[in-house]
Amino acid sequence: MAEREKPSIKINVAQLLKAPTGAVRRRDVSEDITGLDDELKIKSLLTGRLKLIRSSDSILVTASLQTVVELDCCRCLEPCTTPVELEIEEEFYPSVDIHTGAQLPVTQAEEEATIIDEQHVLDLTEVVRQAIFLALPMHPLCAQDCAGLCSQCGQNLNEGTCQCATDVTDPRLEILERLL
Repeated sequence: MAEREKPSIKINVAQLLKAPTGAVRRRDVSEDITGLDDELKIKSLLTGRLKLIRSSDSILVTASLQTVVELDCCRCLEPCTTPVELEIEEEFYPSVDIHTGAQLPVTQAEEEATIIDEQHVLDLTEVVRQAIFLALPMHPLCAQDCAGLCSQCGQNLNEGTCQCATDVTDPRLEILERLL
């Protein structure tokens, strides 16, 4: 069986690179990014709006994007869906001159930034992948009142109660309890 190709979010910016400084292009996004990363379970399309601004030596991309990710609840370990809001602001530098086709020198700052390829295509895939990871909640919950798991038997307390004693004291603290 052939392996599914990873999704990519690419935009040809050749016309914008030819435009004067300050030129703006806006674009609506609706992309299937399922399979973007093996650790992410994307459950909806990536939607939102991109704004590309031509600066003197680069293109600034700002974006407000949304998607839904499936995570495991940190209390009961059941899968739950979580909406993710992404705010992206990234500067992309061309690798070749748009008019001459000559290779452009890469400065120290540009080395750490993202580069527009030789065909004048800007690839947002890695920027979006990183933004999703940064936007994930630290403690995802299936519900605010999730009861979690019983610490003794592992029963999901959202589905029912268990027969475990509820007032079990840590044996290390029994001596303190006697003082009360």
